[in-house]
Amino acid sequence: MNGGRRRATGAGSPALTARSPPKMCSRVLSCCLGLQHLAVQASLLCAFHLLLLPALPEGQPRAPAASELLARSLFACGVSALLQTSLGSRLPLVQIPSFEYLVPAVVLSSHLSRADRNGTAVAIACPAPHCAVTGSQAASLQEVSGAVVVSGLTQLALGMSGVCGWAARRCGPMVLAPSLSIIGLSAYKEAAFLCSASWGVALLLMLLTITFSQHLGSCRLPFCARPRAPGGSVEPAVPTLRTLSVLLPFAAVCIVCAILQHLRVPWDSLDAAAARFPWANSTFHPPWLQLPYSGEWPLLTPRALAVGIAMAVGCSVNSAGCYVLCGRLLRAPRPPQHACNRGLCAEGLGSLLAGLLGAAGGTAASIANTCAGGLTQDGSRLSVQVSALACVALGMSPRLAGLLTRIPLAVHGGVLCVTYAVAVGTGISYFQHADIDSGRNIFIVGFTMFMALLVPRWLGAAPAHLATGWVPLDLLFLSLLTVPVFLTGFLSFFLENTVSGTPEERGLPQKAGAGDGERGEASPVYALPAGLSRLLPSCKAFPCCFLCPGHEEEEEEEKEEEDGEDGCRAAEEGVVAAGEGTRLLLKPGTGEAQDREPSQAETLAWHTGA
Repeated sequence: MNGGRRRATGAGSPALTARSPPKMCSRVLSCCLGLQHLAVQASLLCAFHLLLLPALPEGQPRAPAASELLARSLFACGVSALLQTSLGSRLPLVQIPSFEYLVPAVVLSSHLSRADRNGTAVAIACPAPHCAVTGSQAASLQEVSGAVVVSGLTQLALGMSGVCGWAARRCGPMVLAPSLSIIGLSAYKEAAFLCSASWGVALLLMLLTITFSQHLGSCRLPFCARPRAPGGSVEPAVPTLRTLSVLLPFAAVCIVCAILQHLRVPWDSLDAAAARFPWANSTFHPPWLQLPYSGEWPLLTPRALAVGIAMAVGCSVNSAGCYVLCGRLLRAPRPPQHACNRGLCAEGLGSLLAGLLGAAGGTAASIANTCAGGLTQDGSRLSVQVSALACVALGMSPRLAGLLTRIPLAVHGGVLCVTYAVAVGTGISYFQHADIDSGRNIFIVGFTMFMALLVPRWLGAAPAHLATGWVPLDLLFLSLLTVPVFLTGFLSFFLENTVSGTPEERGLPQKAGAGDGERGEASPVYALPAGLSRLLPSCKAFPCCFLCPGHEEEEEEEKEEEDGEDGCRAAEEGVVAAGEGTRLLLKPGTGEAQDREPSQAETLAWHTGA
């Protein structure tokens, strides 16, 4: 099915066609997939606020309740996801405040000014997630929100100027492989911290997810069979266990934990959870309906400006990798430059909204949700939009958003383990496109990944060594150099584009669309909606020239599409055939599944009905 040479009967556009199931089944399945995205998103949001809130100062006035902060983030993430799927990159990407926002936010909120032996002010980071810092919680949160506003404006500037697309176009396999691997590995501390609440619960969720997605991936439950076509037969049902291999274990483990808690069976380290979960014993009852607005403007300071720029740069690297990762896992063509630029602009608008609402983090493409979509082979835009609408609804009700805090911490840790593991494996798979035996490539990969783990460790232990004499500049460097994703992306991009090497050695395709789905421009997956395209008379004016393909590029796309429809065949399918549930990625050139007729069971393509 990877690189098949013949199109399915009745197939239309190369990447957005589907043999639709009955409407009722399609709607129910989309709602279930939307809940699955929401479950993964809830794990990331709770982990983000769990690690950030204890770093805020303990002085008065206090920060808003955690449920209100969650509601603001959910509202902004829902709006940003709707923009991303409709006007942005058009990929099924869920939006969250990623961990690239967390590190600079913790650096800023736990910032202290002290004088060294020469009287120079330096920036120091909080040595532990729950250390006490004197000051005002509300003022510190306002300054973090100001940094989020700055990050949104910076993301907009990077997207509208075309910098994101320009850089993404020059990222070959030797940039993507270490970057995606580090994106997955960088979350191991947070995952271990959450799993430590109850390793038994976390392992149970991982075991069920692995069983449903890998061992029972081809099992199909007969409640969603296709209708009988004229002259045909009834198609098999959707592979339910694999498609819902995150939601079903998530719900099952939560039910088991609720039963054990009702029976008063000890299963969780309650002392650790209560000590590190700020809202565990809260007696505050948030309202059922409330506008997600703090009532105060963000605080813009030189420190917030510096940290906001660091947030934007780190999240831009993360999002560019997420665009490529999403297309890779769903076997879609690689995103073109204009899609990357539009995607970053959509995230910038979401971050700007989040900062104005008083949220503690901006919006960025969710690596965990993307990996969950690759694990379940769900490439549905409609399910992401359903999840986004649910986020907007939860954002209007702090009481409902507070229910997410009742989910056991170990469940969140198990979700992070199974999703970020897919990012690590996808990054490793990119090595097959380059000459990994080359001394050049071995050095680039080893050096970038080693330094990405070494530098944050050193600065976390001795942040006072980074002292320039101006605190905002110290915060900027500290926020950037403690983010492994930025270090890996920057070092690998610099070395890949400056160290000489042959195209074969670097893994660059000799033909358009060879191997790694480089024919991103030949697919309508990333094109703007038809109605909006007609409203744009020309794409030559700034900044539209970087947000949509020009006339010459469209002609080239049409020619490439006529000559290379077989390169886009794999993107038509959202779920692989039976027996291939454990093969997310197929190595090009292996000759497998090249000439077989596509099965009628290969269904569930990208839904675009919303």
